[in-house]
Amino acid sequence: MQNEVHRLLEELRRAVTRPWSVMEVCGGQTHAIASLGMEELLPPELRLIHGPGCPVCVTAVDLIDQAVELSLRPGVVLCTYGDMMRVPGSNGDLFSAKARGGKVLLMYSPLEAVAFAGSHPGMDVVFFAVGFETTAPATALAMQQARALGYANFSVLCAHVQVPPALEWLMEQDEGRPDAFLAPGHVCAITGEEDYGRLAVRYRAPMVVTGFEAPDLLRGMLMCVRQLEAGECTVRNAYGRYVKPEGNKEARKRMQEVFEPEDRHWRGLGLIPGGGMKVRREWEGMDASLRFGCGKSGHGADEASGCLAGQVLRGLLHPEECPFFGTSCTPLAPLGAPMVSGEGACAAYYRYKRN
Repeated sequence: MQNEVHRLLEELRRAVTRPWSVMEVCGGQTHAIASLGMEELLPPELRLIHGPGCPVCVTAVDLIDQAVELSLRPGVVLCTYGDMMRVPGSNGDLFSAKARGGKVLLMYSPLEAVAFAGSHPGMDVVFFAVGFETTAPATALAMQQARALGYANFSVLCAHVQVPPALEWLMEQDEGRPDAFLAPGHVCAITGEEDYGRLAVRYRAPMVVTGFEAPDLLRGMLMCVRQLEAGECTVRNAYGRYVKPEGNKEARKRMQEVFEPEDRHWRGLGLIPGGGMKVRREWEGMDASLRFGCGKSGHGADEASGCLAGQVLRGLLHPEECPFFGTSCTPLAPLGAPMVSGEGACAAYYRYKRN
């Protein structure tokens, strides 16, 4: 691997003849870049921009508030991933709700929540479903399994979001527009390449499907630069060992059976047309927002704290440029979601780059 990294770095240095900016839109890639010290190794003309590639980080304050409200309701158990516990809402986070008597359980999979619902028929079990298209098929499978087993006490608070509409939104902005994108390999393993190819042509911005190891990332950057230097704009796949052009048809089928697109507030960005998923009408009995009539807090996509996380998520501000970074904002006392999540850019730089 080391020889491959040296070779790719040398090819990058030879390929770059002018300044270019490339945005990676996966938090896992951001953490890999930070942990490997990759930015220091790249040609000075090549600038990396860290995008909104963390589904936990972009979950709107209103949905956090609904999760907190549900956890505090008598007879309701809220199940969620560990990353969601410290994401601040307008009235605290799920940790503080648990301290106030809320029933919150950590789960590694929505199927665990289904099993819990089956073994606790006297409780209403709500799974707080968060993630890109990568995790949505598993949520859909859990809902289908719960229905097949007759677990009427299982429902989902859906916070799933879709990546291509967010990239389209970013490309429509007047500032901070990248020249090219490293598309998220784990998402494309489900969805395939088609949407990214359409965006590449429409906005004349190369898109390269990329993995998470150093050679994957460098190969993706090199393929972006070569397109930019040649004036090309299409989708390329640097992660072919896992990603097929058509994606995973069975996973997409399950996801589309249960969910459909909707306009969604992304925390720190705003309202993104088609940026979210909602439960289809024929599955509304498992939509926790409808089942429990969760009240809207009035907080959309902005950070409840008023911190600068939105600029970080849009790639307009480097985490270390934030005046709160590492002082009043730390993983133990976060002001914004990017300092909380295991995929957040601020958390990555706090862990790997803090002086």
